Amino acid sequence: MPTALITGTSTGFGRVTTEVLAARGWRVFATMRDLKRKDPLERALRNAGLSDRVTFVQLDVTDPASIEAAITTVLSKTGNALDAVVHNAGVAVAGVLEDLPDADIQCVMETNLFGVLKLTRALLPIFRAQRGRIVLLSSQAALAGQPGNSMYCASKWALEGWAESLAYEVDPFGIDVVLIEPGPYRTEIWNNTKWVVPASSAYLSWLKLLRHAADRHQAKTSRDPKEVALVVAKALEARRPRFRYQVGPFAKLDYFLRRKMPTKLIRRGTTRYLGLPLARW
Repeated sequence: MPTALITGTSTGFGRVTTEVLAARGWRVFATMRDLKRKDPLERALRNAGLSDRVTFVQLDVTDPASIEAAITTVLSKTGNALDAVVHNAGVAVAGVLEDLPDADIQCVMETNLFGVLKLTRALLPIFRAQRGRIVLLSSQAALAGQPGNSMYCASKWALEGWAESLAYEVDPFGIDVVLIEPGPYRTEIWNNTKWVVPASSAYLSWLKLLRHAADRHQAKTSRDPKEVALVVAKALEARRPRFRYQVGPFAKLDYFLRRKMPTKLIRRGTTRYLGLPLARW
């Protein structure tokens, strides 16, 4: 039975991917920062008869001590073996850069980027010994900038640049690095995203328009997250996986446009689609 550690499994892609992999015969270590939030996943696994394939482990990717403890726990149950890690844990904060508190900026980067680096570095000795696989939940936000989402975009762009570089380093050891780039999907991150909209903001009217347009876009276009979980499974089980997988029509469109159209035209089209002011056009 192959083994995988998945981060951020209390909600969203992490929770669904845990269910999908367990159903496909994987032994999954479902990690989350707060184990009190495991009840929905635990109940779903029990109803599907998959509880014996999943072990819950506390893991906060921003805490080195938590990372070390989680890896020790996992390895103690597998005989010092692990086939894959799925980096899913992530957070977002919406708003314009000028208004964002430093603490919110740091939280996004610590979780979405530095936490991934720390956990990967801790797992590399294990993966070098057995050709492990590193799967990273990136985003459509890594393919094109998005208004009001600069820190999330920055974290995912940085993640992708790092992943491209890491792939060179680990290739001699047979370790595959894979990026999964979903578009809009029905996950809790959208509802849990903090919007920073101070009443005194110089961008207040623009932000109100943006939030309304973003909510409308998400409601209209978001898809079943199981699609993403199945692509993660495909990437884990492929003999030779691709480096990038775009999931969903909007991610595929952004991937195509980035290589075909000038950034100014993409920005103009996005602005028009969202109904934002076009004063400079």
